[in-house]
Amino acid sequence: MRTIDLNADLGEEITDDDALLAVVTSANVACGFHAGNDGVMRSVCEGAAAYGVVVGAQVSYRDREHFGRRRLDIDAGLLAEQVAEQVDTLRRHAAAAGTRVAYVKPHGALYNRVVEDAEQAAAVLAGSGDLPVLGLPGGVLLDQAAAAGRRTWREGFPDRGYTSEGRLVPRDLPGALVTIEPEIVAGALRLAREVDSLCLHGDSPGAVDHARAVRRALEQSGWTLAAFEVG
Repeated sequence: MRTIDLNADLGEEITDDDALLAVVTSANVACGFHAGNDGVMRSVCEGAAAYGVVVGAQVSYRDREHFGRRRLDIDAGLLAEQVAEQVDTLRRHAAAAGTRVAYVKPHGALYNRVVEDAEQAAAVLAGSGDLPVLGLPGGVLLDQAAAAGRRTWREGFPDRGYTSEGRLVPRDLPGALVTIEPEIVAGALRLAREVDSLCLHGDSPGAVDHARAVRRALEQSGWTLAAFEVG
């Protein structure tokens, strides 16, 4: 049986979280540093629990002004503390909603940074305890996590452009975003053979419709949609 996880970035106060929770199998929940707040986190966790969707902590730089998409050079020790703060905050809301935080995934500039930056990757791992890690294949973060004995899951982005090196095209460059639904669906079917999870950005135009189309196409192609085996 071919199984794939479908995730989306939720709790960012942009999209229809409830509609996406009805489609995805895991939710990367904003922990307040780039978006979200206590009420939003609690609401998303409650929805995830109701739908049986697995909850992950989407940690980021403290940068609400730029939605966490600005590269920041901060001390590794401080970054580890900030990651721990975000994970702990989401854990409280998840527990109150009857679920738990099952993995960690960086957001935005931090996500791209830890693909190459060993020091900041180590800080993310230090701040997130022993949580499994979701990230870009071939990056430093997943390599370090695996070396430490932590579970890792490879992620692909049907709605993002890739460079020839397998990295994401920076958002300020042409081709960074894929917005045409048939192209997103085709990308999902291609990437599903290479990764453990597919991510659809909740802040993208048409996010809910794209998620539904991707799920439908995957199921019609013989894939079973299921969340990670989190144990």
